Amino acid sequence: GVWGEPRGNGRAQQLKRSAWLSLAPQRLNSGLPVNIGVLFVPQQEAWVVERMGKFHRILEPGLNFLIPLLDRVRYVQSLKEIVINVPEQSAVTLDNVTLQIDGVLYLRVMDPYKASYGVEDPEYAVTQLAQTTMRSELGKLSLDRVFRERESLNANIVDAINQASDCWGIRCLRYEIKDIHVPPRVKESMQMQVEAERRKRATVLESEGMRESAINVAEGQKQAQILASEAKKAEQINKAAGEANAMLVRAKAKAEAIQLLAAALAQQHGSVAASLSVAEQYVSAFSKLAKDSSTVLLPANTGDITHMVTQALGIYTTLTKTQAAKTQDEIPPTHGDPQPPSTEVLKAEQATSS
Repeated sequence: GVWGEPRGNGRAQQLKRSAWLSLAPQRLNSGLPVNIGVLFVPQQEAWVVERMGKFHRILEPGLNFLIPLLDRVRYVQSLKEIVINVPEQSAVTLDNVTLQIDGVLYLRVMDPYKASYGVEDPEYAVTQLAQTTMRSELGKLSLDRVFRERESLNANIVDAINQASDCWGIRCLRYEIKDIHVPPRVKESMQMQVEAERRKRATVLESEGMRESAINVAEGQKQAQILASEAKKAEQINKAAGEANAMLVRAKAKAEAIQLLAAALAQQHGSVAASLSVAEQYVSAFSKLAKDSSTVLLPANTGDITHMVTQALGIYTTLTKTQAAKTQDEIPPTHGDPQPPSTEVLKAEQATSS
């Protein structure tokens, strides 16, 4: 597609356009068609026709008829999307950094009449508007924000171009920044900043790793102490339960032994056997005193074994007599003659008194 051809070309206009078009890509230009009465307009093109120097109508794609000599095709407008390279230019950011920046502009002719009669050179006008708008938008941003907000920057440039080019019948579809060149010293500073940021992130990650490691170690020690205390508690509980069971077993065994002993004492001559056993234990206890301790307290007649046996038997007889008296008190008295004491009791009383 091509832009509209103007009615006349002056020397100054040709120099201006040739200087600019040397930077822009060249598009094919079929030139203005000659009116032979019957014209075939290609698809996606609009031909602006003037009759006797005044706008007459716009030819639609397909077959069209004109009056020779009176009608003339003055402008040929392409309705396709047009790509224009915006030349590289310098711009100053908010923090006074000079940038070299270029871009690509995408346009489409929406109204062939305004594009033909609204502006002398639509392509040149839109390109200049894009450059000035880009300088204005870059002056509002710092260097760091220019790289972070390229999308918003492109959108702001498109909005500014559309507001100004509405009367030209042209619509800017999108604008894309191609390259941003910064000065070498600024580039070195940015590289140093990036390296410092990476070192900072590495340090932060390392410290976070150390913190997580310390937390994990402390948590492990805490769990180990909890488990150790629970194990100790379970051990103490089991030990106490074992001791309690052992005490119960010993108590039951002792109770059974006492019952057996009581049954043996109740039999005939049981008291005599018990007296003999008590005397043996008494003598055995005195024989072990010298082995268990260096200091021993002994009675005065330790050498008299007969006296010691008699004393042990007297103690046992006294205990037996006391128990028998308690039992006698519990039994109600009978109305018969009192029974004389047995011979064994009399002998035990004589031994006690001696």
